[in-house]
Amino acid sequence: MRYLPLTADDRRDMLNAIGAQSIDDLFEDVPATARDAPDLKSFPRHLGEIEVERRLSAMAGKNVSAGDAPFFVGGGAYRHHIPASVDHIIQRSEFLTSYTPYQPEISQGTLQYLFEFQTQICMLTGMEIANASMYDGSTACAEAVLMANRVTKRSKVVLSGGLHPQYADIIETNARFTGDQIVRKAPAPEGQENLIDLIDDETSCVVVQTPSFFGNLHDVSELADAAHANGALLIVALTEVASLGALKPPGDMGTDIVVAEGQSIGNPLNFGGPYVGLFATRKKYLRQMPGRLCGETVDADGRRGYVLTLSTREQHIRREKATSNICTNSGLCSLAFTIHLSLLGEGGLTQLASLNHQAAVRLAEMLEEVGGIELVTPSFFNEFTIRLPKPAEPIVDTLAERGILAGIPASRLYPDDPTIQDLLILAVTELNTPAELSELRDALSEVI
Repeated sequence: MRYLPLTADDRRDMLNAIGAQSIDDLFEDVPATARDAPDLKSFPRHLGEIEVERRLSAMAGKNVSAGDAPFFVGGGAYRHHIPASVDHIIQRSEFLTSYTPYQPEISQGTLQYLFEFQTQICMLTGMEIANASMYDGSTACAEAVLMANRVTKRSKVVLSGGLHPQYADIIETNARFTGDQIVRKAPAPEGQENLIDLIDDETSCVVVQTPSFFGNLHDVSELADAAHANGALLIVALTEVASLGALKPPGDMGTDIVVAEGQSIGNPLNFGGPYVGLFATRKKYLRQMPGRLCGETVDADGRRGYVLTLSTREQHIRREKATSNICTNSGLCSLAFTIHLSLLGEGGLTQLASLNHQAAVRLAEMLEEVGGIELVTPSFFNEFTIRLPKPAEPIVDTLAERGILAGIPASRLYPDDPTIQDLLILAVTELNTPAELSELRDALSEVI
């Protein structure tokens, strides 16, 4: 028996209403190589439940998870230890069954942890206000650009060559529909680039990442001053939020908007998500900030309570005047973030950051002793770039066959740039043991 709610006539009427000839037209932006993948075509149209379980289990068994091998992959998603208490607490029924607060004041527990989450983000970033989370770091970054355009009433966007290329891609995708002018710098593995000369009186914002995609650390104070002198905003993106346990907060360097991927705290890699986007800014830009904002108040009896102070979304009273089409916050992921960070405390986060940096420095020193390997990144937190005497991608593939997940070849995200084919980006966290560091060094030494 088939449970299809729409008839063929229903579907034809819907297609006619949107001007599409067929359902296939709705997928024209998906590359043909993905739509016509042999594995998908060979998959049966229907199977029994037991057969489906066996089939999917066999497919899943081909994956190698981050915990099954020495793991040095970062590039925006990092493997950190998550205390078992985090999963235990988020699965309590009080949290797990309280989803998005459409009748917000009824969900006092949900509002309270979102308020605590916002407070944590402000403390981490050095900013004045933060929203109740977004989908992930990349979409938060794109929303920051849209916000800067609203604030400045301009549309020229300068993107650093150290910004994660997928973050930059999403900003450019938005620009196809908004008409923004995107000035995107070439990749900057060594971290040296001049963004100030690109700022003029038409510039809406400058977007820079620190630590950068290649691992470089930046003091953005001078860049912030240059942006402000021209009436532009500075947006700082972070993909490794654990770095804020060691580095100067972006807000202390004059940043106007800070966006970050919060996955490193409380949320496992999980083959790609769900993650949690962080978004913080200055109080004067409050009403231009996307997402929702929780606030603290008192009730009629003077008792402390929490309210949904601001929700400039299209599902609420702003409708078509909303600042964002983001339809929800990453509630459960932000809860996991809040619990983990609360368990760590300030001292624990600082110690975690120190362990990450120490392990990365140790590996960098070990690899510099290997003939033919050059350290490209002059300063870094827990992720750095090395130059190999051969193209990096085949070396990574060879080490993967040996059971070592040896980082990200820069060419994977910059396939058309011949200058970075020999660059390998390595991430090291507190979970990498000294034995794993030695194993990677020995394997690279042998392969190159």
